Amino acid sequence: MAEALLEHRTDGNIEARSAGSHPKVLHPNAVRVLARRGIDISGRSTTHLRRFRRTNFAAVVTLCDRVREICPEFPQRPLLVHWSIPDPALEGETDEESYPAFERTADELEERIPSLVARLLARPDDR
Repeated sequence: MAEALLEHRTDGNIEARSAGSHPKVLHPNAVRVLARRGIDISGRSTTHLRRFRRTNFAAVVTLCDRVREICPEFPQRPLLVHWSIPDPALEGETDEESYPAFERTADELEERIPSLVARLLARPDDR
């Protein structure tokens, strides 16, 4: 959700990549929540963070405390940002019960993204 929200918020001017330590199938509530915001992620898939360990990023944002602990080092000293946001899929027993957690997560991401964009735009490209 963070990847899609960031790209949507910046009209695609900032590219994002999403990855996890234990990627799962794309959750239907993530698809629904973002569809309500006019963003279609239904064709996206999840990726393991190992895939990006040699990629040069301007910033690396971790959302889960567990991933923060095992996140690999990336070349060129990216800006490291951690947002401790709980996994919404862990709330509730059913998709219906977890849906509000996905809404809250999307809302929180949308609140945090503008400050990240400002930091990225203010950061010199001399890395």
